[in-house]
Formats: sequence, C-alpha cells, structure tokens
Amino acid sequence: MSEERPTPDALGPQPADETRATDADAWATACAEDLAAEKARRRAEYGPPPGSAAEELRKFVDAVADRLSGLQTPLLGAVAGPAAQQVVRQVVQQAKAAVEPVIERNPDVFDHLAAAGNELLAAYRSAVQSQERRWTTPEDAPKGRGDRDDRGEGTGPGEHIDLD
Repeated sequence: MSEERPTPDALGPQPADETRATDADAWATACAEDLAAEKARRRAEYGPPPGSAAEELRKFVDAVADRLSGLQTPLLGAVAGPAAQQVVRQVVQQAKAAVEPVIERNPDVFDHLAAAGNELLAAYRSAVQSQERRWTTPEDAPKGRGDRDDRGEGTGPGEHIDLD
C-alpha cells in the first residue's frame, strides 16, 4: 500500500494548473472585451455596418415604396388625388410582393452581383486612370520602360511596318 501513488484528487488542487486556466480565461476575457470596445468605437464613429446586398436591396425597396406612397399628385386634382394614391400604394405593394420572394430565395446572388459590380468599377477606373495619364503626360517627358510610343518612327503620318 505504501507504494501506491495518491490520486490527483487526494492531493488537492494543483496551483500551476489553476494559474494556467485562470490566465487562459483572463486572456480570452480581455480579448473579448477589447473586441467589443473596438466594435462599439467603430459603430459610434462610422455608424452601423452595412448589411448584405440582399438586406440593402430590401431597405432600398422599402425606402422607394415609402417615398412613392407619400407623394401628392397635384396634377390629377383634388378629386382624383385619393384614388391615385390608392393606385400607387397598390402598385408598390405588388412590386414589394414580387421582389421579396426573389430576395428570400437567392440572397447570395445579390452579394455576387455586388462583388461583380465592384470588379467592373475597379476595371473601369483603372482604364480611365491609364488613359488620363497618357493624356496629361507631356510629349517631351521621358517614357518609362512599359510605355510605348504609338506614333511610330520619324515625323511622318504613317507607321513603319517591317515586312521581313
């Protein structure tokens, strides 16, 4: 019996293990607090973060619907005004009823469309910037390695073509 080792429960709590567990919990707690504070700071500075493209489309449709429903129709006169507003509300409700199921079934499609739009915008911006650089660079400015003189050799209106 004297050669039997005591069980860990019989020895009592290990101070090193408690310190490690406490340190890990303290680190996780501190990280979570820092992250929450940073999110709160950014929310206060920049406002709430934008939602997905589907949520933004839903907000846009709601804003347009509210705006159209609130329009007064002075061209139709006082008699046709209430009837015209009722027609506008009905059309807005039908449009929302048609758009909402599409958004619900395909929320990822709108995210992909938004990403594709951003890529197209970046490509367009790049093309415009390079064209503007060509337009604004003086003709006597030294050319970089990648720049090519499209006017050809010499001062003539034509371009030299090597037929060999």
